[in-house]
Amino acid sequence: MCSQENDAIKQGDLLRDKGDFDGAIAAYTEAISLDSQNVEAYCGRAYSYGRKGKFDKAIIDSTEAIRLNPENAKVYYNRGLTYDKKGYHDEAIADFTEAIRLNPELLFQVFRERARVYVEKGEFDKAIIDSTEAIRLNPEFVEAYTMRASSYSKKGELDRAITDDTEAIRIDPKYSVAYYNRGLTYSKKGCRDEAIADFTEVIRLDPEDAEAYYSRGVVYGKKGDRDKAIADFTEAIRLNPKWFLAFYARGYSYVEKGELDKATIDFTEAIRLNPEYANAYDGRGCSYDRKGDHDRAIADFTEAIRLNPKWFQAFYARGYSYAEKGEFDKAIADYTEAIQLDPKHVGAYYYRGCAYSKKGDKAKAKADFAQAKKLGYKLLVILYDVMSTLILLGLMIVFANLGKKSNEWFFLMPITGLIWLFIWRRGCRRHLYDMKNTEHPCPPGIPPLENTELNVETDQN
Repeated sequence: MCSQENDAIKQGDLLRDKGDFDGAIAAYTEAISLDSQNVEAYCGRAYSYGRKGKFDKAIIDSTEAIRLNPENAKVYYNRGLTYDKKGYHDEAIADFTEAIRLNPELLFQVFRERARVYVEKGEFDKAIIDSTEAIRLNPEFVEAYTMRASSYSKKGELDRAITDDTEAIRIDPKYSVAYYNRGLTYSKKGCRDEAIADFTEVIRLDPEDAEAYYSRGVVYGKKGDRDKAIADFTEAIRLNPKWFLAFYARGYSYVEKGELDKATIDFTEAIRLNPEYANAYDGRGCSYDRKGDHDRAIADFTEAIRLNPKWFQAFYARGYSYAEKGEFDKAIADYTEAIQLDPKHVGAYYYRGCAYSKKGDKAKAKADFAQAKKLGYKLLVILYDVMSTLILLGLMIVFANLGKKSNEWFFLMPITGLIWLFIWRRGCRRHLYDMKNTEHPCPPGIPPLENTELNVETDQN
């Protein structure tokens, strides 16, 4: 290697380390022009291209470096990382596997990266095997513990996930990723106080972590503490003003508080930031519906359906708005579509029954109410039955005692009471199905974030 070529590579390395990737690319290109067989220059330029998001060019350079030196495990490793960023999971796994074969010294890092790709592919058992091997090779490798924890969590083995994240925290008490992921797992288990404590620790370690505020807000919302949830979503928005999901989450919380104007504003902003996010249209539609603006609600539900034609919730909500307008045929059509998409949707059966009842089709209404009873209204019917039966028996005893004490017509009172209570009980059951339900359809729930260890920046250098 001539001194000019060597100087160009050193200059490229210096600029790369400073984050000047355009300058680094120019320097490495100069080195390659001086020696087209220089593997180091191709590797440096591939890394710089990757950092700029020019993955195709990075892969081309890595492939050329491999052609020049097929035994260079680090190049396979780096190309595997680039393939993964492009979503080429199988190619990434193949490169990581080759890197493992060529260089045992890279093993624990490559096993961890291959595990991450297996998680992205949904092959959690393979991810657990690779994470376990990385831990065996390096028992202090915290990222391997959090990766295995993520795999356990996605398999539903929540206690094992918590154990691994806890071990990562023991090794490195300042590793915020482990606290964050353990918080997500606690939330899945319903351990909300523990989840809040972990997200709070993430915030203490990194006050600028918008995702921690968001996730803590989700848990506060599940606890019913909407004011704290809104405060956390607001802070997440301050830290990341273009995060549409935080606006949606705050809008959802405002709906739960009944502050519909604020909810509408947040859903509208979420739509502006991401016009393809169907949940935001559904949320704004629910806000409009509760405000009595059924035409706007229907327009938003229709857009949500256009974006996601298989979304039963949007059909159900639009059907509700049509029913509020008295357009029962359209309501029935939407409820029917919701039932086809989700045959166990209690509300769709119930409200379709109401719509049929309004149209005078008592037979179909009765059938829908019966199905609603099977799926979710059964307990309420039983409650009416039990209460009315107890009242009936109690009053019959009273009337019978009164009849014994009188020689006049009081002996007819038990029979009269029986007839009257039968009519009352029948009326209660009928009212159960004919009553005007004041509950409006709600926006879809706030989606939790995924485990962040999948997004940990990996040094390709």
